[in-house]
Amino acid sequence: MTVTLPETRGVLTPDRPLADLTWLRVGGPADWLYQPADEADLAAFLGALDPSVPVFPMGVGSNLIVRDGGIRAVVIRLGRGFNAIAVEGDRVVAGAAALDAHVARRAAEAGLDLTFLRTIPGTIGGAVRMNAGCYGSYVADVLEEVRVVLRSGEVVTLPASALALRYRQSDLPEGAVIVSATFRAGRGDPAVLEARMAEQIARRDASQPTKERSAGSTFRNPAGFSSTGRADDSHELKAWKVIDDAGMRGARLGGAQMSAMHSNFLINAGGATAADLENLGEEVRKKVFQSSGITLEWEIMRVGEFPQD
Repeated sequence: MTVTLPETRGVLTPDRPLADLTWLRVGGPADWLYQPADEADLAAFLGALDPSVPVFPMGVGSNLIVRDGGIRAVVIRLGRGFNAIAVEGDRVVAGAAALDAHVARRAAEAGLDLTFLRTIPGTIGGAVRMNAGCYGSYVADVLEEVRVVLRSGEVVTLPASALALRYRQSDLPEGAVIVSATFRAGRGDPAVLEARMAEQIARRDASQPTKERSAGSTFRNPAGFSSTGRADDSHELKAWKVIDDAGMRGARLGGAQMSAMHSNFLINAGGATAADLENLGEEVRKKVFQSSGITLEWEIMRVGEFPQD
């Protein structure tokens, strides 16, 4: 991509490999990696950027496979200028780069219940974009509004209703970058909230390969969900169960493996390429369909290009 990029007070790096920025440790380079200095810098940069140049906001890469050919775009990664957490009455305002776990803990200290965020890997920006949730609670239940920088450079505040949050999806404007989110949380005793989070961590560590290089759940559960993202209790089918039934627990391809501990976790067992991981996932989808007639849907986001031979 031959284009002159705008001046910035942030850091702009051409041909930046992305593997070390993802939890799975795979992926080719971005044409540019842009780390804005602050919201004003981001807005000015996007406003001056050629509209034909695509942008891709990226958090900590916890739910992402970057393909081996890399990304033909400006990848935007927010840093320290976007990770503040503030408590204002029964509201928590969190920067998009704040880790979900940190937000949960800060809220609990103030007697506010955002405990479901404690075990969700990644940042608030990604949690909002994907309507993240666990233990029966979802971002859609507590999100009040988000502040975003549009692709045009305009900074706007959107109510949660404008995002049409649903199971692992939202309707953010194309190219928009979330910079902060405001949550309204219920109150609780800090000690009780802390104990609940400790129990959640223990339960997660006992059932999931948290010490391995993974990107969380690989496939969505093949169940019914309401428009807010809540599970339909009349459907209890789980992705791990249909993967097990297809005989794919522990399956390997190159350096990629479906975890023997939890078969809906795709892990880099050592030396995997993005192609290994994605191809193994596709093989799992094929075997599950052959076994049960169910088509699993990816929960991990896959972006970028396949390498050119």
